[in-house]
Amino acid sequence: MVDMSNLDVRPPVAACGGRADVTAEPVREVLQARHMPLGESTVVRRLLPNLGRRMVGAWCFVDHYGPDDIADQPGMQVPPHPHTGLQTVSWLHDGEVLHRDSLGCLQTVRPRELALMTAGRAVAHSEESPRDHARLLHGAQLWVALPDAHRDTAPAFEHHAELPRVAGGGGLSATVVLGELAGAASPGTTYTPIVGADVTLAAGTDTRLPVQPDFEYAALTMSGEAEVDGLRLAPESMVYLGCGRTELPLRADVDSSLMLLGGEPFAERIVMWWNFVGRHHDEIDRARRDWADGTRFGEVRGYAGPRLEAPPLPPAPLKPR
Repeated sequence: MVDMSNLDVRPPVAACGGRADVTAEPVREVLQARHMPLGESTVVRRLLPNLGRRMVGAWCFVDHYGPDDIADQPGMQVPPHPHTGLQTVSWLHDGEVLHRDSLGCLQTVRPRELALMTAGRAVAHSEESPRDHARLLHGAQLWVALPDAHRDTAPAFEHHAELPRVAGGGGLSATVVLGELAGAASPGTTYTPIVGADVTLAAGTDTRLPVQPDFEYAALTMSGEAEVDGLRLAPESMVYLGCGRTELPLRADVDSSLMLLGGEPFAERIVMWWNFVGRHHDEIDRARRDWADGTRFGEVRGYAGPRLEAPPLPPAPLKPR
């Protein structure tokens, strides 16, 4: 996965969180993607926030991109931009991404490695394909909302090249990207009960994956066309699965992979606008002004180009709903 950024020049307000919209029983609710430009040459499929579903646990933003042939293109090029109140999770299946941030971190992220940035009170970063890069670029980019007690924490960046794996019956294997799954725990720092896992299903797999009944879940197709709880999940789609499950039936006729996202339903109401997660209008407005003034977020050094400017706020006050 590449940049954790919303480059929409007219970003909508997303009022998310709270448990009123959480489905307390198992469901199969298909979420269709919206196609959005990201940077100079990448188009992503945005699955959260979605018209029908704003969050899954603390997961509040999900983009899927590729596989894109970038052999003769610059690939991912996203200028320095700010974040507050969230964590970014970068996950690649193909390609490499060079991460720079205002903490001074410089890291090349490769397939099946976790790049986890905790924005906390304020951080800025850029994401780009290296000058000499692989032919294909394919991954997902995700945000995790920070709970109120931790959203002003100091910013930090983690890179984990080795992650725990879960082996299931009948051709299932899973890499635990964040949180815990089937007794395996990612080394990535978390602030709410959560799980993110990359699940691979060999052709002919027919199995069941143990899950937590008090978590809500969603599954995103990365490749192939797996069946999730009997629903054939076409490429470029996500299914929301609700709560109340102890196991999740999975099968595949062809080699397939999906991302399983879940967590305890997020109790707090949040406002998400551009690259900020907050609780009310004044907080978002202050973050925008601090970025425009060049204060608070620091400087990303080494990116060959200007930073990203914040779009104007909408005329009406931002309110969680």
